[in-house]
Amino acid sequence: MELWTDSFLEYLGAERNYSSATIESYAKDLSMFQEFLEEQNPDSSWTAVEAEDVREWVIYLLDERKMEASSVNRRLSALRSFYKYLRRVGLVNINPMEKVVAPKKKRPLPYFVRESEMDRLLELTAEDRSFKGVRDRLVLMMFYETGIRRAELLGMTDASVDLIAKQIKVTGKRNKQRIVPFGKELESEICAYRMAREETLGRQAFPALFVTDEGTPMNETQVSKIVKDNLSKVTTIKKRSPHVLRHSFATAMLNNHADLTSIQKLLGHESVATTEIYTHVSFEELKSEYKNAHPRK
Repeated sequence: MELWTDSFLEYLGAERNYSSATIESYAKDLSMFQEFLEEQNPDSSWTAVEAEDVREWVIYLLDERKMEASSVNRRLSALRSFYKYLRRVGLVNINPMEKVVAPKKKRPLPYFVRESEMDRLLELTAEDRSFKGVRDRLVLMMFYETGIRRAELLGMTDASVDLIAKQIKVTGKRNKQRIVPFGKELESEICAYRMAREETLGRQAFPALFVTDEGTPMNETQVSKIVKDNLSKVTTIKKRSPHVLRHSFATAMLNNHADLTSIQKLLGHESVATTEIYTHVSFEELKSEYKNAHPRK
């Protein structure tokens, strides 16, 4: 078995110009799989390997060695390259890797702000009724109460807001438009912001709904700084971006019994599978509450 792996590693260096570090990594991965095979059957050979052998190795790496899916996939990549080479030079007739599916990488849970933290933040920001204070508060509320993206917020104009129907029209990814409803609290804050904007900048046609104190449209950096600075007052989570408030909107909706399809439409997700990540967030919060409250945890 070593003769075939040595030939493959020489091929990687001579013909594929792989670095010595990559070749060494491939050598370790193939050696690890070979050791696994020989533990199962001392008479193992590369030609006798079947897809089931590789699947058992994957299970071993995930369950026994506690490897992350990304680490397992890297080792499978080495094995795939190896068998492609063996097939190309005619050493094997069947490539067992063709029937092996790589384990899915675990998606990181999105950061979100708890409802109690947002309540506290909105109480704190209610005190500043200057143009900047009212505007910044509305930015926070718009993200949290509608779940829109940063680019969608920056693309809004006064015409995007329908106060009578209590809804906003936003343009999302690939220029897809959607309608998002809002409540009385946000309606009140929109009116307060427009009044403060007019008092500060005069009555005029503004190029965007959210503007600076000079009347120019706000940019991504300015909006992100508003969110980061304000979230720092109530939470210690590492990420404090507009997208965190979008996640917080979805999590709050789900925790208050909104169905997944409705949340999908409000967020503008093409697939409900994208929205399903929030079910995991809610479950993690549920586990945390259980650990804190149950006497037999």
